[in-house]
Amino acid sequence: MFGLRRKLRRDLRAELRLAFAMARGGAMMQARRIDPTDPGTWEFSGFSQNGEDGILDVLRRHLVAANRYCVEIGASDGLENNTAWLLLAEQYAGLLIEGDPGKSKQSRRLMQYGVGIECHPMFVTRESATAIRALAWRADPDVFSLDIDGMDYHVAEALLEGGFRPAIFVAEYNAVFGPERSMTVAYRPDFDAATAHPTSLAYGVSIAAWRKLFERRGYRFVTVNRHGVNAFFVDPERLDAGFLAGVRGLPYAENIFQYRKFHRPSEAQFALIADQPFVTV
Repeated sequence: MFGLRRKLRRDLRAELRLAFAMARGGAMMQARRIDPTDPGTWEFSGFSQNGEDGILDVLRRHLVAANRYCVEIGASDGLENNTAWLLLAEQYAGLLIEGDPGKSKQSRRLMQYGVGIECHPMFVTRESATAIRALAWRADPDVFSLDIDGMDYHVAEALLEGGFRPAIFVAEYNAVFGPERSMTVAYRPDFDAATAHPTSLAYGVSIAAWRKLFERRGYRFVTVNRHGVNAFFVDPERLDAGFLAGVRGLPYAENIFQYRKFHRPSEAQFALIADQPFVTV
């Protein structure tokens, strides 16, 4: 009986969070004053943490043809990620992958309110690319989001080599590297950012390294979000060329959360981890 009550309380809290996210997102969406050339004006957050819902909303409006499918790796519990708004508010179909089995299970409960959504627990490495491709209904989703706080560069490279070609790719970058360094962490399939370094700053990819990877494959950089967490890349063949020509995106932003934690800019943060085995891209 106690276990049932605990489950009901947990489910109620999740449903309240879901309702709050939908209401917040709807209000923020309507309150925007969008300038098509300035991605900073596109941002709003329903389920996303840093305005990503709004950036994706505007980019999707300019797709030449939409297939209404998305993939997210690092989906958390379904309530804080970059595709839940698409899945629940816009009725997209999609694939959600999360390394924490408990969070994946929670996500599966929440996604019962959507249609055509699959949730899979999986700790993702480069070697997972084939399995992820087999799980995904489409290799060309409208949106692909990657946020695993670690081997992001290596995983993205394997996914693109494995046949994925999304219209819009959202990739977390690590602002600690600054705007110019083209770096990522050395590949380790068992990497854990929480234990890799006492500061937890030695993870992920620089914005410069992401730009090199995606531009080599014909993608166009659009912007980073104002909180300095995610970068947005698009396949120019799938978005309206006139719209893209006018966009003046933000090339780099300090990670506001890391800045608040360490009370110092990225250059000073990087000095704390400069001796780590990073790879130049």
